[in-house]
Amino acid sequence: MVTDLVEAARYNSRVEADLARLFLESEGVESVLFDTEINHFYGGLFMPVRLMVLDEDLDRAQRLLESSA
Repeated sequence: MVTDLVEAARYNSRVEADLARLFLESEGVESVLFDTEINHFYGGLFMPVRLMVLDEDLDRAQRLLESSA
């Protein structure tokens, strides 16, 4: 079975994205950040940081992120 990474959320800064990633990790959901270097280089103006999870974890990750907002 092949699983894909899908976007769970977007953030304007690496700090926000890292906090969300660490929160998901504490809840047992593995995630990675995409586009952190581009976001940093341009100061978040052109590319948000994307928080990616496995497709089977997407619903749980989004529910957790919404409940923590």
